[in-house]
Amino acid sequence: MRMRNHRKYLKEYSALGLISLLACGGYLIFSARTGGLGFPLDDAWIHQTFARNLAETLTWSFQMGQPSGGSTGPLWGLMLSLLHLGRIPVIMGTHFLGYLILWACSIVGFQVGKILLPENRIAPMIIGAMISMEWHLVWAALSGMETLLLILISMLIFRWILEKRNDWWLPGILIGISIWVRPDGVTLVGPILFSLIFRQIPARKAWGFAGSFMACLFLVACPYFIFNHFVAGDFWPNTFYAKQTEYEILRQAGMIPNYLKLARQAVTGIGILLLPGLIVEIMDISSKKEWGRAGILLWSVGYVGIYALRLPVVYQHGRYIMPMIPAFILMGAGGWARWIELKSEHKWKRIISAVWAGSAAVTLIVFWAVGAKTYALDVGVIESEMVQVARWVNENTPLDAVIGAHDIGGLGYFGDREIIDLAGLISPDVIPFIRNQKKLAEYLDKNGANYLVTFPGWYPEMVEDLALVYESKGEFTALFGMDRMSVYLWK
Repeated sequence: MRMRNHRKYLKEYSALGLISLLACGGYLIFSARTGGLGFPLDDAWIHQTFARNLAETLTWSFQMGQPSGGSTGPLWGLMLSLLHLGRIPVIMGTHFLGYLILWACSIVGFQVGKILLPENRIAPMIIGAMISMEWHLVWAALSGMETLLLILISMLIFRWILEKRNDWWLPGILIGISIWVRPDGVTLVGPILFSLIFRQIPARKAWGFAGSFMACLFLVACPYFIFNHFVAGDFWPNTFYAKQTEYEILRQAGMIPNYLKLARQAVTGIGILLLPGLIVEIMDISSKKEWGRAGILLWSVGYVGIYALRLPVVYQHGRYIMPMIPAFILMGAGGWARWIELKSEHKWKRIISAVWAGSAAVTLIVFWAVGAKTYALDVGVIESEMVQVARWVNENTPLDAVIGAHDIGGLGYFGDREIIDLAGLISPDVIPFIRNQKKLAEYLDKNGANYLVTFPGWYPEMVEDLALVYESKGEFTALFGMDRMSVYLWK
């Protein structure tokens, strides 16, 4: 089933827009009352810094006049630069953009539901609402990051696969765009090729389809690698290497424990109730030999596997593996909808159906509320630590001061000082010794650092004998047992 007549669903689309608005609005109200409005990640301010500099100087740089490969998602930075060009308040403008993308995701979820369950009038709307309210996705929508944009593109590709369309140039363009959003987008090649192989298309046509797909993919994606090589000297952004090197020690735990640790993040919430539905969906895929759906499931499993293998971090609520959550919702909810019967002639099935439906609704709302509180605290930490300390640096250090720091987002946007990045995002020279405090100290000396801005626990050896000149109030970090962000006099 191909979604052609969108006008007939305007009522459903509008309802999903309202649900998405309430979901995002509730989070922002919690945040405003807790620690103010902002972003729950320091990295969001990295994007804003690139975007501001692009708008003001037409250069891709974190520090004025210094081209940098420290941004994972250039397309996201370009979109944010439009806010700066239009002089739109960046926090609210970015949140509004996130809301629009979440709304779009819920609409695509509804459309996929109509394809999977064409005779079911209720389930597609429920699937769309689940995507609007799933707490990870609302958090991502308001994070200031590119995560949800990648999710939207991946969902459009899933819809294309399930529609069994033959305009193969389209997914090539979409995947090329997704790579500009995050390098992870290249993994979406997998389900497309899987679909091509198992569609039982005549060989001559298959080669033609593959050719148009790959040609469009390379046409859109190749400039991304050229761009990175120009600004960073490598075909991949600095972040591609810096994060993997910084957390290399976590890979020692082993593939299976890391995989389970990451996968647990995806089922924290409504996901846990979708697991039985996922089993039903797998059985349906197997019986009908619907390999397009199988490719989507395999992609979601493999996506987690890539991070378990290379970057098994679960901080920030597993944000790196969030792109696979909608695939899990689509397949899991679809499986439940195939099985559930509230009016079944069998009493036991009516009872199980009713219990699941009620439990799912309660779980979705409860975790949305828990997520709202979590989001507000996350924003509070960033605002009271990174942003507040950056403002202090701007007001209390010489204009020519050189600042060494691990968290550079707020510092780059508000601090207005030259920065030495100890995490390697804009200072890739440190990546080979990113965990060696002695060599990092030598690097700061060599590059004329005057101050070190960090949480003391990050570099205990480096700060041991330094003079403390300022520390945050720590009103939110104390809730998590964290250090206060501090400013030390380096020399």
